[in-house]
Amino acid sequence: MIKQRNGQPVPRRRHSAEFKVEALGLAERVGVASAAQQLGLHESQLYDWRKKARYESGRSELEKELAAENARLKRRVAEQAEELAILKKYHVGHPSYDGG
Repeated sequence: MIKQRNGQPVPRRRHSAEFKVEALGLAERVGVASAAQQLGLHESQLYDWRKKARYESGRSELEKELAAENARLKRRVAEQAEELAILKKYHVGHPSYDGG
């Protein structure tokens, strides 16, 4: 659901990684509720950012490399599937197609 203000959709704000780190640091010093109020954020945003930061810091370098390789391979499989679909479409419509 898109939030609206005065009948107009409110665009989602994107926060930089630096902002998130600073916000989490503030939350550590003054507490999540106070930091959220000072920064104009929802407490849940800070909790979510903290959870993600802890997850990322707990992942090993090998896990990160494997995740990147997995993503690369998935993209390659999708590209090949698209190429295969194009070739099949061409062969079905081509007069020399023998059905097999």
